[in-house]
Amino acid sequence: MIKKHGLNLGISRVDNHVFLELKAIGKLSHEDYQTITPLLESAIAGIDNPKINVLIDATEFEGWEMRALWDDFKLGLKHGREFQKMAIVGNKKWMSYAVKLGSWFIAGNAKKFDDLTDAIVWLNKE
Repeated sequence: MIKKHGLNLGISRVDNHVFLELKAIGKLSHEDYQTITPLLESAIAGIDNPKINVLIDATEFEGWEMRALWDDFKLGLKHGREFQKMAIVGNKKWMSYAVKLGSWFIAGNAKKFDDLTDAIVWLNKE
């Protein structure tokens, strides 16, 4: 059986607003966080009060390896106050619980969506 794994990442920045777009395929690994974390930190370097909005396409996401779950927790503790909105798109029931748990570690709002367009509209609302 072929196991798919991948990570597509896009970051854009306008003034102190950072938009992070992530598509996770398969299980996230520690190595994935070794890629994600420095890219995010580079994008917000030099910004006094960064405001980060995140779009996560989790339609092909299967979860985290144990060490990656710890990496995710550390990233949330370090940068959680900078996250304004986090939209997670996926169709697995457990994702709703993950969003609720994750929202404890960010200053802003996190919400699960079944539809990508709805998630983008929500992220762009003031």
